[in-house]
Amino acid sequence: AKFAEIWSEKETFGRTKKRSDQRVLIEFVSANPTGPLTVGHGRNAVLGDTLARLLEWTGAEVDREYYFNNAGRQMRVLGQSVQARYGELCGADIPFPEGGYEGGYISEIARGLFKENGSVLLNGDEMPFKEAAEKAIFEEILKTLQRMNIVMDSFFNEHSLYEDGSINRVIEGLRTKGLVYDQGGAVWFKTSEMGKEKDTVLIKSTGEPTYRLPDIAYHLQKLDRGYDVCLDVFGADHIDTYPDVLRGVEALGGDTSRIDVLVYQFVTLIRDGKPFKMSTRKANYITLDELMDEVGSDVTRFFFLMRAPSTHLEFDLDQARETGEKNPVFYLQYAHARIRSILRKVGSNEGSGTSNKTDSPLTVQWSALTHPAEQALIRKMLEFPDAIEAAANSKEPQKCILFLQELASTFTSFYHDCRILGEPEEIRIARASLAEMTATVLKNGLGILGISAPDSM
Repeated sequence: AKFAEIWSEKETFGRTKKRSDQRVLIEFVSANPTGPLTVGHGRNAVLGDTLARLLEWTGAEVDREYYFNNAGRQMRVLGQSVQARYGELCGADIPFPEGGYEGGYISEIARGLFKENGSVLLNGDEMPFKEAAEKAIFEEILKTLQRMNIVMDSFFNEHSLYEDGSINRVIEGLRTKGLVYDQGGAVWFKTSEMGKEKDTVLIKSTGEPTYRLPDIAYHLQKLDRGYDVCLDVFGADHIDTYPDVLRGVEALGGDTSRIDVLVYQFVTLIRDGKPFKMSTRKANYITLDELMDEVGSDVTRFFFLMRAPSTHLEFDLDQARETGEKNPVFYLQYAHARIRSILRKVGSNEGSGTSNKTDSPLTVQWSALTHPAEQALIRKMLEFPDAIEAAANSKEPQKCILFLQELASTFTSFYHDCRILGEPEEIRIARASLAEMTATVLKNGLGILGISAPDSM
């Protein structure tokens, strides 16, 4: 009887209401608009979006947010880089900034500005260059995300925290509580009183804040918006900074039990068995678009999800380029396509007036499925909702992949042992229905991973 439930639920099978009382904000990607998204951002983007899908499948209402900073030195240097390239086009000699951005996209933005304005902008500051660069780069970033099946719900500009006084309120609030002091021209946070070995700089002697300060303000702002869970997806380089942010939020009365953090390890691209070194500044990096051009978006998403977030990920381009069963993505997509092809054959052979009886639960005699391989397949499918729940709880999407791989191989054993065509009607219909359900569960699982389930390959 339990199996008949899967049959009636079809594409909603696996969805639960466990988190139906939760509003969740997931902040991920959050790359500043200084250049295209690279392989380095890929794992963050795919983990964040897949976690959002897992939480949605378990009933939560999820918002995906992209946090960025378009103020500060990085963006100034970006504007100056475009300005220098624009100068070249005007025949003027504008020095290229130290540590400037050398990518081809910088020259492209400069060419666009030259085409639109001629040399009118030559003697101004870097502002129009910075703005044009930010707009062009953000458009590209959004296209790249869309190509990976990722759509953001909101964008949050760090600069707004300065404009609306949030940053000052954090400093004043911590001062009132005796938790900040001035020394050597810098503003220090007394983290040594909160379980950390030494104190932490919030504002450098140059007057420039460290990341921690706007992050404290941003997290207080997120909690004020009434989310039950604020989940951050961070690379391993944040492992030392985010505890300070939580200390600041807590000191100012924020409920840190509602803040959750996923820290993932970095990615190494492997080509011809050797690691490929990357740097955004020097423009010797591989963009996510180039990666998708090479292996497709499904493979790109899958490979970023294959390992636990806490382990280092080696993205093997040679394996990703494989188009056969050796490629773990195709293995699952083939399994789905193969079942669909079997069902098409069954459908065209149902010439005896019993055509497509697999549509109505009443005509399927589930009790006819007594073979151990049939029973094993049913048992495996019934584990699907728990597999999703486990992946959502531990923030480890690879658990969903593991389940799908087990399901595909359980189906292979079933198909090897149990013929569908040429069996008595009752068994044929029951087995075809079982195959169809397997395809549905595979498709649901691939959907959670943001990956397509083709009907033929």
